[in-house]
Amino acid sequence: MPRLHVCSLALIGETVAKTGARSLVTLLSPGSGVERPIQIRPERHLYLAVSDIVAPAPGQVLPDMTHLEDLLGFVRSWDRAEPMLIHCFAGVSRSTAAAYIAACALAPARDEFAIAQAIRAASPTATPNPRLVALADNALGRNGRMNEAIVSIGCGKECFEGTPFTLELN
Repeated sequence: MPRLHVCSLALIGETVAKTGARSLVTLLSPGSGVERPIQIRPERHLYLAVSDIVAPAPGQVLPDMTHLEDLLGFVRSWDRAEPMLIHCFAGVSRSTAAAYIAACALAPARDEFAIAQAIRAASPTATPNPRLVALADNALGRNGRMNEAIVSIGCGKECFEGTPFTLELN
């Protein structure tokens, strides 16, 4: 069964080794470095230079349609034979939003609320970035349901580093 794994920057090497992930999505602030694990081929690593913000802020990069289109293109090109790992700095906001978006995009008939509840059940710290979710909700024609589903699970527990989790794609 295809799986998405979510973790922080600090745990990517360990998580790739544990899960056998061979595709990687990185969402970090512009200029932030990441060492790609050797198990991940360069063409199976998407780096999105985007800040964890929901409104324009000086010196920050607001998630936009270009970022979303790159994410959707990458996850749709994934053959699902081996797991995909999605990470951001803390594994709380950008990465959980990207995992939610990927699950919605790859399973268009799956209920948005069920996916959001699965994320909450798997991680008490997940707080998907609402800007990324709103962009995807519109692009995927989910008519506000993705946004509503994320609001329904509320903010995760406050933390420095999120609880890594797995999201099954049914």
